[in-house]
Amino acid sequence: MQFARVNGITIHYQIIGGPADRPVIVFANSLGTDFRIWRDVIVRLAGDFAIVVYDKRGHGLSDVGGLPCSIEDHAADLAGLLDMLAIRAAFICGLSVGGLIALSLYQQRPDLVQGLILCDTAHRIGTANTWNARIAAIEQNGLASIVDAVMERWFTPAFRRPENATYAGYCNMLARQPVEGYVATCSAIRDADYTEAAARIAVPAICIVGDQDSSTPPDLVRSTAKLIPNARFEIISDCGHLPCIEQPQALCDVIRAFIDLALHGEKSHE
Repeated sequence: MQFARVNGITIHYQIIGGPADRPVIVFANSLGTDFRIWRDVIVRLAGDFAIVVYDKRGHGLSDVGGLPCSIEDHAADLAGLLDMLAIRAAFICGLSVGGLIALSLYQQRPDLVQGLILCDTAHRIGTANTWNARIAAIEQNGLASIVDAVMERWFTPAFRRPENATYAGYCNMLARQPVEGYVATCSAIRDADYTEAAARIAVPAICIVGDQDSSTPPDLVRSTAKLIPNARFEIISDCGHLPCIEQPQALCDVIRAFIDLALHGEKSHE
């Protein structure tokens, strides 16, 4: 396991080396998960790209850090980690709140962002009322009380079969996150709005969404793509909110094609 001290907190991360002439991909996780959600993506991309995964503050094995925290704090953590690793620029693949972190990173440190892969995310996610209700439910009854409702938004019915051991494992992952970190990140998402910032993005970007995502539905993700100059938009079939788990091969195919296009332009597909 690899740990770094960034902005006064301990961050759990992993770096996997790749060819020196190929880009780095950084993966930023969704709410209530740790970097293990990217396993099936990593095994498909390792060797072709250098890869960085990490647990954002308040999740996995990273510190919760000072409270409250903002999406800007999360982005500053990622910037500090990349600086420590001497990574000058990377394709940032952010899933859900990870996408907000990617947008904030571009706003704070555009020098670190070679391209944006915004996965099942949006310029603004949810409403103050929905986030406040979730926070209240957790503070009263704990994380376990919201697991079923969250899983219905994360995964398709086909994945949520009782006999699917993988599904049970992800229920455990959510229920075992630090409550303080989860609630703090809910508040950060509630207060985040990157509508105006999206229009100022000047690097290659793609917005990806599962066709059955009810957390950030396709129409919402499409609206985010329309805000970003020249952004591409892709829907992944038979998939909910977490394509890295339900459809890792399809997600990897989209990522590879996007990076190839970003690096070489349309001529690479002639």
